[in-house]
Order: sequence, then structure tokens, then C-alpha cells
Amino acid sequence: MRYLTTAEVAERYRTAESTVRYWRQIGKGPRGIKIGKRVLYPEAELLRYELTLADGRDEWGLAS
Repeated sequence: MRYLTTAEVAERYRTAESTVRYWRQIGKGPRGIKIGKRVLYPEAELLRYELTLADGRDEWGLAS
């Protein structure tokens, strides 16, 4: 399984690293896991998040 850093996730979604950290703080966006002092994002989790958005649901699975 491949893991991405906060910087890589920010680049993937064309946003700032601070935005990705904010999403994590408020429980929005892809779920990261803490390994030591680092937060990493499994690539499978990013795909799940993207599919949720593509299905017209928000990050909590609610229809828009």
C-alpha cells in the first residue's frame, strides 16, 4: 500500500498543506493515519474520498 504525505495530498488536490491539515482538524476530507510524528494518507483512502465526492455526496456521505 502506498502512503502520501500532507504535501503530496495538497499537491494532488491543488491546495495548500494548511488546508489539508485544516480538513483533518475538522474531520473533513480524506482520513489520514498518524505514524510516529507524521500523518500519512493511504492512497486507497484518497480514492474512497474521491469516489464519495464523485457520487455527489459530501465527505460525510450525505447527498447534496
